[in-house]
Amino acid sequence: MERQTNWQFLDDRGHLATSDRRPEKVVTYIQAGATLWEHGIRSAGLFGSNHDGDGPDPVKAGSLPLDGIDYLGSGAALDAEALLRGAPDLVVAVTYGGGQVYGIDPEAAKHVEERVPLVVLDVGQGQSLADVRARFAALARALGAAQDTAGAIALARAVNRLRALARGAAVRRPALLALSPASADSAYLAKPPSWPDLRELTAFGLDLVSPQGGPSANWFTADWSGIAELSADVLLVDVRANAHPLDALRANASWQAAASGAHIVPWNPEAPCSDGAHARFFDQVADAVEAAGG
Repeated sequence: MERQTNWQFLDDRGHLATSDRRPEKVVTYIQAGATLWEHGIRSAGLFGSNHDGDGPDPVKAGSLPLDGIDYLGSGAALDAEALLRGAPDLVVAVTYGGGQVYGIDPEAAKHVEERVPLVVLDVGQGQSLADVRARFAALARALGAAQDTAGAIALARAVNRLRALARGAAVRRPALLALSPASADSAYLAKPPSWPDLRELTAFGLDLVSPQGGPSANWFTADWSGIAELSADVLLVDVRANAHPLDALRANASWQAAASGAHIVPWNPEAPCSDGAHARFFDQVADAVEAAGG
């Protein structure tokens, strides 16, 4: 590909990232790296969030091949020196609103931005799923990627399928519940309005359980017995590394009661923000809804 001069990209904070040529050595937050990989852009380095450990979360990485990609750390171990290791010519991060860079200490982010261009894209509750996809697609194209025609076709088919299932429910639509296992005793129930992908499912006409109350805008904490009483037909279960593993709940009678009559779909709240990745998730949901409704 022919190199550009005077490369620039306006991020979701309103900051203009500029370079004398198109960046090629890109360091990314793992979700951003997984998204760019969907467009054919391979990161040179990855970093995690305060929820991550010493290595990259393979769930967050999506289809991104991790071999040969430098993992720079997460949480307290992630500082400006780590981010600048290897001399990247662009750093890509995300924000959940307010312009605060997710996973990077504000002072470290400031120091990084003084040295290399920093692009921050908003994946928070104020954004629609389509807007988030469009912004990542725009960045990918600015980095030399072609338009993802196949992904767009797959997404349109998956969306049409979910809408048809929602419209075609004979008696009632199956109830969906999104949750993140917290421990052997409890889980965090997702509040759909706070999650762009869950809001999208609701907009298609699906029925998602929407917990009310509690101090968090994103989650409602409940014990497993209470979750079993909800009798959800489809469970969207957080499978990131920081979630309590389902294998550890095999002896939990309340979890078994909740899961026994439900269809379980792996849910990644930090999934890659691309047409193809969202199409795959929507198809998994459609399979579960179809099975639950049959």
